[in-house]
Amino acid sequence: MATAKKSAPLKKSAKSAKKAAPKPASKSVARSVSKAPAKPAPRAKKTFSESEDSSMLQEFMLDSVKDIYWAEKHLTKALPKLAKAATSDEVKKAFQDHLEVTLQQIDRLEQVFGILGKKPQAKKCDAMEGITKEAESIIDETQKGTKTRDAALIMAAQKVEHYEIATYGGLVQVSKTLGKNDIADILAQTLQEEKQADQLLSDIAESSVNNQAAGEEE
Repeated sequence: MATAKKSAPLKKSAKSAKKAAPKPASKSVARSVSKAPAKPAPRAKKTFSESEDSSMLQEFMLDSVKDIYWAEKHLTKALPKLAKAATSDEVKKAFQDHLEVTLQQIDRLEQVFGILGKKPQAKKCDAMEGITKEAESIIDETQKGTKTRDAALIMAAQKVEHYEIATYGGLVQVSKTLGKNDIADILAQTLQEEKQADQLLSDIAESSVNNQAAGEEE
């Protein structure tokens, strides 16, 4: 009777089972998985005043705000003189009312400085100084109590309004370009007031003052 051969498949299957079994993860791998590096917190955006590399347009905007701030403060000294020199009550009232509006506009500009992280600072506005000097010279060059003086004062005041309309209109657009919509909204209020003041002066001139002035003789 032949002897039975020893069966080897059982050993092979045991070895293959050992090879198939996954090795436990090493401690170093487990640590790297459990302690994944945290994402860095997003950096806070720099404010206008904190920015070290502010653009030339930003600097120009700030410079222009300083300029118009000086202009508005200077205008608070000129408007009472114009109101006092005016002949008709309607023209006097227009100048007096705009003085109150100008004070509010100064407050708004100070809000703008605050948003920019700057203290309110005035930079001499040569344009406004020249326009107001011209307006004051009209008082010396025209006869007191005449509608001709009123017509001339209205024209001088509208030169002021047109300068302010150009300045605030430009600042609103620049503010939007720089993404400072809050500043644009503030200055847009002032822009609208300047346009209304200009229209009021035109209405006064066209409705009465110019025609009455045309009938005055030297």
